[in-house]
Amino acid sequence: MAEILKLDSSGKTFWAELEKLLAWDGVSDDRVTGIVREILAAVRERGDAAVVEYTNRLDRMDVSSMAELEIGQERLHAALKAIPAAQREALEHSAERVRRYHEHQKQESWSYTEADGTMLGQQITPLDRAGLYVPGGKAAYPSSVLMNAIPAKVAGVSELIMVVPTPDGEVNELVLAAAAICGVDRVFALGGAQAVAALAYGTETIPQVDKIVGPGNIFVATAKGMVFGTVGIDMIAGPSEILVICDGQTDPDWIAMDLFSQAEHDEDAQSILLCPDQGFLDKVAASIDKLLPEMSRAGIIATSLRERGALVKVKDMDEAIEIANYVAPEHLELSVEDPVAMAPKIRHAGAIFMGRYTAEAVGDYCAGPNHVLPTSRTARFSSPLGVYDFQKRSSLIMCSADGAAALGEVASVLARGEGLEAHARSAEYRCKG
Repeated sequence: MAEILKLDSSGKTFWAELEKLLAWDGVSDDRVTGIVREILAAVRERGDAAVVEYTNRLDRMDVSSMAELEIGQERLHAALKAIPAAQREALEHSAERVRRYHEHQKQESWSYTEADGTMLGQQITPLDRAGLYVPGGKAAYPSSVLMNAIPAKVAGVSELIMVVPTPDGEVNELVLAAAAICGVDRVFALGGAQAVAALAYGTETIPQVDKIVGPGNIFVATAKGMVFGTVGIDMIAGPSEILVICDGQTDPDWIAMDLFSQAEHDEDAQSILLCPDQGFLDKVAASIDKLLPEMSRAGIIATSLRERGALVKVKDMDEAIEIANYVAPEHLELSVEDPVAMAPKIRHAGAIFMGRYTAEAVGDYCAGPNHVLPTSRTARFSSPLGVYDFQKRSSLIMCSADGAAALGEVASVLARGEGLEAHARSAEYRCKG
């Protein structure tokens, strides 16, 4: 029988138990921090030579120059031609849906002119260059390529540099095919902290980027945290999460499999179900026991459910919403009769999957919205990756002579109040027309 925590919101220790369940320590230990700091310093100082050295050592490669690590456009398109037709069609269909959705996010410049002729506004410009980190080797994450590359391209980023590790020379054809579909400009067979460093600082071969996006292991996450400020980053992502609110009327097998869909990512992933019907919670527990032996990643799922999963009996749907807003989950399923009425009450969630027929899994691949989402309760203050992450906003201010005189008087008073004479006189000069 699969082990999973059973909680009741009416219990005196419920909130303490929930807090303990949600806790996740993603901070690097001293060993990881030391290794990453060494790699960043080496790449910053020695460029290509250090990248080649660490790639050979850590990914068990045997190359002598960066030229051997660049994967050209011909190779990308060869992969696209070589993959099975069904996979190509699925990638292209998903890419089109993701692109169509993100087109709606594109922001445009705007301005307005005041009565005295002063013009104020905002100018929107894309980043010049972005770096995309994609996990590689035997793992296949073409969806990660789509979700990171497409919004960058929609935003108008001029050049997109992708890095993907190829340990032991293991190249994933689906990932290369996805890069071809998305129009990625350059691809390098690099991974780990050395790839992050190359993107952040630039080398003789790899140009410095303005922002680095994409998931990676603890070394990659630590490196992204350390280079932030030199370049922008999307986020430091924690383990995947799903929280399901169910009214007890959905097929319990469906709910059990939805919980599995996140638990199978890794042992630290989190799957939680909230329901006011204890009988239904028991049915889901039975479905978990029935379906778990069928799963190819049963061991990972079992560990995840045991260590970080929970079936929670709540008083009613209002309390379920209260708990969901506290958890601020990466993925939130509203498996209820009227999800449209419930959704406006949700204040904190990365993505909201509405209705019994909406599996979180479609959001990972092909629904259209981005699957790069805030984790570890950061949905309280952050949002999914989008086109806006690859655009910058510059304020526009153009004073007319009359506007300069009027604003200059106000600025002068405030500047002198702060003891900044040069500020005041600079504004006052424009008042003398």
